[in-house]
Amino acid sequence: MFEEKVLQKIQAGKEKWDQGLVAKTLSKSPEARPVFTTISGTPVERLYTPLDVKGLDYDRDLGYPGLYPFTRGVQPTMYRGRFWTMRQYAGFGDAKGTNERYRYLLKQGQTGLSVAFQLPTQAGYDSDHPLSMGEVGKVGVAIDHIDDMKILFNQIPLDKVTTSMTMNAPAGVLLSMYLAIAEEQGVPWDKVGGTVQNDVLKEIICRGQYIYPPKQTMRLTVDLIEFCQKYVPRWNSISISGYHIREAGSTAAQEMAFTLADGIAYTQACIDRGMPVDSFAPRLSFFFNAFTNVLEEVAKFRAGRRYWAKVMRDRFNAKDPRSMMLRYHVQTGGVTLTAQQPLNNIVRVSLQAYATALGGAQSLHTNSYDEALCLPTQQAVTVALRTQQIVAEESGATDTIDPLAGCYYVENMTDSIEAEIDDYIKKIDAMGGTLAAIEQGFIQKEIQNSAYRFQKEIEANDRVYVGINKYTMKEPPPTGLVKVDMSVGEVKTAELKKYRAERDQAKWKAALDKLSQVSRTDENVMPYVVEAVKAKATVGEICNVWREVYGEYRPKEFV
Repeated sequence: MFEEKVLQKIQAGKEKWDQGLVAKTLSKSPEARPVFTTISGTPVERLYTPLDVKGLDYDRDLGYPGLYPFTRGVQPTMYRGRFWTMRQYAGFGDAKGTNERYRYLLKQGQTGLSVAFQLPTQAGYDSDHPLSMGEVGKVGVAIDHIDDMKILFNQIPLDKVTTSMTMNAPAGVLLSMYLAIAEEQGVPWDKVGGTVQNDVLKEIICRGQYIYPPKQTMRLTVDLIEFCQKYVPRWNSISISGYHIREAGSTAAQEMAFTLADGIAYTQACIDRGMPVDSFAPRLSFFFNAFTNVLEEVAKFRAGRRYWAKVMRDRFNAKDPRSMMLRYHVQTGGVTLTAQQPLNNIVRVSLQAYATALGGAQSLHTNSYDEALCLPTQQAVTVALRTQQIVAEESGATDTIDPLAGCYYVENMTDSIEAEIDDYIKKIDAMGGTLAAIEQGFIQKEIQNSAYRFQKEIEANDRVYVGINKYTMKEPPPTGLVKVDMSVGEVKTAELKKYRAERDQAKWKAALDKLSQVSRTDENVMPYVVEAVKAKATVGEICNVWREVYGEYRPKEFV
């Protein structure tokens, strides 16, 4: 990028500046901290110059939007053509109440749906299971069977709205329900668009909503990917998720590295199934976090895009450029929200949304300012959506593509994060791959160490957290919080009893027996899951078939 003579001149000028003006200033007024670091703990230099990007090759490292290595974005015109999908994550109580929230958000300008399912559903239990007591509808919508799904999407045309579903171990069950109700709406499967998370590796790493052992889980994951590749071509059959890795305490580079390691494992599993890489890779999608350090987040997204393109081209020999694109959804950092002075969270989320726009995401959820206290109120979720719209329409971040390209600091950090990603991938490969690294506790320990470092910095006041360890104030107790009516569990229990009694018992039993039989073979289970949900089998009943066939996973404990 720069001739050697120019670099030498800059080097001499910087040394003169350091030894002269800077030294004089520091003698009178020392800097606030001896060492400046990002949220992730990466040291930040006082000044960045061309010396910090002297190895940058424009064509090799940056290129052009829509072209390899996609550092500057996956679409040629990015947001000048259309904005990212504004997809607010929502779900609580029963299907009827959540449907009302969805239709409200769509009227307010939201452009996609994102379903938050209750924890019992995510764990493969029906609402009347003993382990569901006290959790029904509490942090997500209660969906037990296909009729619940019909209510959830009442008056919402599935050929016009794309839907993201945060569902992992039972992903195939919920997707099957969605496809079945699309049929009832007269929408062919090849017109249905959306995403299902379907990423159980990260559940084992940090989130905990796994059911079956890793090998059997990977089988179900690949079955869903293969099924969608054949029959639901507009559906993103997996959303490989770093969001929860970051929420658990990872650094920005760890979030990207461990997510891409999971992506490598899923890609290899699909290839081992016999699927050509370019047949499924264009529909792989990703899900990342956005924290408040804007420049670090932008660098993280750029580094991840570049590294994934290299992995798909060089490691997996992909030929289709779409297979090399890191397409991703972002959710602003839930763990960064504070119950203290909750209105401050509007500022945090705004910065995180701005970082997401500068970084080039395809989809975004902005958290509501009251989420550290309760499920979002209607006022708070409206502010969250308006935050996206203001960033899109007013900030100027969408007017030009990759506006921070060429910034010495951002380019240096992009290179640094990419190098850290590569180092982690090489370590994981040396262990035998992602599954082996998880079994050995390597990834979990790295995240735990990072989380411990960050917490120590907060407690020692080495890192300012506004409203937590600085600028604190006495506040009255919060009012007007959303509280889910716990009678939802009782209502669902009674409804399930009636639902089970009124279905065609012979058809229901035959569908589950067939699913059990096929699950013991190498045949793809997804067509039989679709038939089971149409026969009115519940989420828990289908998951219990797999519990009987595959068993349940109990991870090792690592010290």
